[in-house]
Amino acid sequence: MSKPIGIVACSAEGAALCYRTICIEGAQGLGQAHAHPEVSLHTHSLADYVARIERDDWPAVADLMLSSAHRLARAGAAFLVCPDNTTHQAMPWVEPASPLPWLHIADVVAAEAQRRGLRRLGLTGTRWLVDSEVYPRSLAAHDLDWRRPPVEQRVEVGRIIMDELVAGVREPASVAYLLRVIEGLRDAGCDAVVLGCTELPLVVDDGNACLPTLDSTRLLARAALRRSIAGA
Repeated sequence: MSKPIGIVACSAEGAALCYRTICIEGAQGLGQAHAHPEVSLHTHSLADYVARIERDDWPAVADLMLSSAHRLARAGAAFLVCPDNTTHQAMPWVEPASPLPWLHIADVVAAEAQRRGLRRLGLTGTRWLVDSEVYPRSLAAHDLDWRRPPVEQRVEVGRIIMDELVAGVREPASVAYLLRVIEGLRDAGCDAVVLGCTELPLVVDDGNACLPTLDSTRLLARAALRRSIAGA
């Protein structure tokens, strides 16, 4: 037996990758073909999230996340994950009022970076995320340094994510741009890059990036699997 996992989703592509990873990789941890923990998922409309994020209303973002959290608690989840980096800016309002404990995506990534002996990480994701303290706070707690891309690159990466990747669009020119951003982070002394948007692993990975990648989506899914199985 394993503990049920609740996914508080935001964008479809990132949530789907997290869900698929849990289900596909669950068999290895549970030692049985086709086995995976029970998973429940709930999401409000992405438009509802974006409207609140654009007006910088993180308590209102937290209200949406908590609404999902309560639904998932009633569905039997034992703990929660959110495969969306940007919405983690609302966690200071979410965690004190949550009916269930959470795995924090930035803490999971920081722990993996520390385990791998990395020193300085480049940050990629929406501009809301990269401008925030979500990752710097977690990385600093693990004695890790970080670098952000220049502002104009943050804007364009954010556009690629919100206009293309969240809708399942994968433009070769946009992928090439993302890879150039990572090259700039390498030149700034980074020894790995955080794929801090859960859609970025759909187009960027260790096979095409010039730096080792930290895939926040799959790392969160694997951490959820470990907690689920260890807590059985």
